[in-house]
Amino acid sequence: MAGKSDQVKGRVKEAAGSLTGNKDLESEGKTDRLAGEVKEKAGHVKDKIEEVTEKLEHKAEETIDKAKGTGHTK
Repeated sequence: MAGKSDQVKGRVKEAAGSLTGNKDLESEGKTDRLAGEVKEKAGHVKDKIEEVTEKLEHKAEETIDKAKGTGHTK
């Protein structure tokens, strides 16, 4: 959520800087907006990594259970 708020804050600063002719404020707004986009994308990547990790853990558990089951049938 922080990424979205940074993007909004950046857009507001960009607009204010553009309207007032304040290039520094406009530039700061662009920086804030881009930082927000990066935070948002990083959050998506983190979520995907957690999802894949959970799937791998589940598969590992299944493999271990199957191996245990195979050893007991002899």
